[in-house]
Amino acid sequence: MTLRRASTALALLGLVLAFSPAPAAAASFDCTKARSPDEKAVCVNRDLSDLDVRAATLYDVLTHLVAMGERGIIQDQQRAFLAYRATCGSRVPCIRKVYEQHVAQLTAGLQAIYARGPF
Repeated sequence: MTLRRASTALALLGLVLAFSPAPAAAASFDCTKARSPDEKAVCVNRDLSDLDVRAATLYDVLTHLVAMGERGIIQDQQRAFLAYRATCGSRVPCIRKVYEQHVAQLTAGLQAIYARGPF
């Protein structure tokens, strides 16, 4: 992947995030199936829903840019993130903090890939 393609991918990611849908539809999962307190909190809170979409988008991009072995590590981190988010229950500040940490981790993973360029 060239540096230009990486820049284009990052720009497209920005556009996807900028034009995310409204709150109820914004969560990266089906809110009609939300059962746990943390899932319900994400579905009813616009800020959390936006963070959820951002994290899901970053996760999707990152898992497509790494080799299979690294992908497994990222998937394990995703499962750990979801388990940690669940410990927050419906506490919005806790969920927000967990999402912000996860987004920072995913962003760092993408930055590491971009730093290795050009491809």
